[in-house]
Amino acid sequence: MQIEIDIEDPRWDALDLGARAQAAAAAVLADQGIAPEGVILSVLGCDDARIAELNAEFREKPLPTNVLSWPAEERGAADPGVAPAPPGPDVFGEIELGDIAIAYDTCAREAEAAGKSVHDHVTHLMVHGVLHLLGYDHIRDLDAQLMEAVEVRILAALGVENPYEI
Repeated sequence: MQIEIDIEDPRWDALDLGARAQAAAAAVLADQGIAPEGVILSVLGCDDARIAELNAEFREKPLPTNVLSWPAEERGAADPGVAPAPPGPDVFGEIELGDIAIAYDTCAREAEAAGKSVHDHVTHLMVHGVLHLLGYDHIRDLDAQLMEAVEVRILAALGVENPYEI
């Protein structure tokens, strides 16, 4: 697996975003039965100002958010609550998943508000972002239930508690 990491905010260095992204992506791929060889994605570690710009540009929401993802291609399932089909390699043997941007400020603020470690929260958001690249979504209720269950299962394999339990 090849992950291109672009750190715009140096606070990400203390959290070792590259290692966290690698572990999260590997766990997602393993859970989904996708061999990591040839898988490509990129991760941008930024701050709230930058993610607000991206959110405004791509979603017309000029506010910061925790994580954004841009799948390389549409992979969602047509029917609600059905897992998307896993991507196959292209003619070069590669599976380009897409891009993820994650905002330090929002992640740290959300982790503190929830009383959990920023490391676990970032791991959760990276898992969430990679699942979006694979076609999972949470717009429809059945899709949200499926995505949440998959996240919880993957996070448990990584030793991270269920983030949805109150």
